[in-house]
Amino acid sequence: MKRLILLLAAFAALHAHALTPDEARALAVGESDARIEALNKAVANADDRTAAFLQALADDAVKTAGGKVFVVRDGKGTDPVTGSAVDVPADAEDVVNNNRMRGEIDTALAALKLFSKDDKLRAAAVKELQKEPDEARLPLIEKALASEQNAAIKEQLGLVRAATILSSSDKTRRLEAARLLATSRSPATKTLLLERFKIETEADVKAAIEGSLRQVEASLAWGDRLGAIFSGLSLGSILLLVALGLAITYGLMGVINMAHGELMMIGAYATYVVQGVFRQYLPGAFDWYLIAAIPVAFAASAIVGAVLERGVIRFLYGRPLETLLATWGISLMLMQLVRTIFGAQNVGVENPSWMSGGVVVMGNLQLPWNRIMIIGFALLVLFGMAFLISRTRLGLFVRGVTQNRPIASCMGVNTARVDTYAFALGSGIAGLAGCALSQIGNVGPDLGQAYIVDSFMVVVLGGVGQLAGTVYAALGLGVLNKFLEGWAGAVLAKIAVLVIIVVFIQKRPQGLFAVKGRSAEA
Repeated sequence: MKRLILLLAAFAALHAHALTPDEARALAVGESDARIEALNKAVANADDRTAAFLQALADDAVKTAGGKVFVVRDGKGTDPVTGSAVDVPADAEDVVNNNRMRGEIDTALAALKLFSKDDKLRAAAVKELQKEPDEARLPLIEKALASEQNAAIKEQLGLVRAATILSSSDKTRRLEAARLLATSRSPATKTLLLERFKIETEADVKAAIEGSLRQVEASLAWGDRLGAIFSGLSLGSILLLVALGLAITYGLMGVINMAHGELMMIGAYATYVVQGVFRQYLPGAFDWYLIAAIPVAFAASAIVGAVLERGVIRFLYGRPLETLLATWGISLMLMQLVRTIFGAQNVGVENPSWMSGGVVVMGNLQLPWNRIMIIGFALLVLFGMAFLISRTRLGLFVRGVTQNRPIASCMGVNTARVDTYAFALGSGIAGLAGCALSQIGNVGPDLGQAYIVDSFMVVVLGGVGQLAGTVYAALGLGVLNKFLEGWAGAVLAKIAVLVIIVVFIQKRPQGLFAVKGRSAEA
């Protein structure tokens, strides 16, 4: 308690007191009791150098020699009092902090951060205090709560205070804490309430805790539902990216391309290569490698697709079984080629810094930036493809050849060239899907095998040749799959989705949207 009173006095002081050599030595050398006493005195009028020195103690970055104290980071020594560079003697010894001392240092650092002018530092300090509520810190928390101006941080501090007094010996305070914690949306609060509920002896306090538990669980349940919807949309956007290319090669051209997954794999490896080039030659611009990788991934897969169409598939139009077998064999060849060049092990592709982390929506719901970006990227690719198919000359030719090839040829359309362009376009979109997938998982030779079946299901369910159907099918299957996973597990969810698709196709063979045009069957 004496330590906490001194800590509170720290922030009542109007002027910071500079760290002195004697104070630095007292903080680093001696018995724990003496060091803790020196810590309390130092924090009472702490300045920036004191805070930095305490952080160095917490990081085990302090050495002593000949009665002097040194901060050593990355092999370079500095004077904790002046901050100037100094030579560290060879016989300097590490300062050792036992568990008790570490706890005292952490408390002092949290105290300093709670009263920092930086909102981010104060928010981080509150988050740290939420992990281990301790009634001994209550005076410190209440003083910080009284002086806090940021509404969001003040609300979180109030919850920390409630969690702290939940274990109080005062029944009235426990009742107050139980009622205050009902508004929390943190899983840690649920755990705290459950633990207190097991040992609580007062009936009215126990009833209050039980009521708060129900409200917290209801809030967390909404977080879980929203999380499942977001995960479903994320999975759906990935399926959409994979299926968009297939919607052209299979939906519009009627080619059963079993190598579609490997074209996606080529896009992922192209992203890996661009990452390596930036790391080696442009390390300062590494965060922008992904922007450069997008056209490279598209071009690499499109070129392979064009070669595949001109070399093999153009001889097999109208022969679906032979096309299936040929592209399956090509997929095996492409996988082995990648294993030969890059090895059989998965390779890692790093997220740029602007795709790291996420947005915290509520206590148990965080939306990762990489998933958010992939959803946005899928929408951009979708709009770009819709514009190309419906508003450009190439799109007009593709639609004309798809609906009636002989008449399009009679009108002067070079159908062979259109076939190559369309197949290269579908392959390039598969490369974009591989580029996106590289940001959420490892890249390996078997990457495409995990998505080829799902992508065919999306195209068939949406309606062969129907772009809108592909969108609805991809997002619908993604959300449905995630909800079923939460209820029945991943394996049973896959089986259930497959059964639903089979039953649907039995009742409606043309899929969600029927093909319109002269070639559509009555």
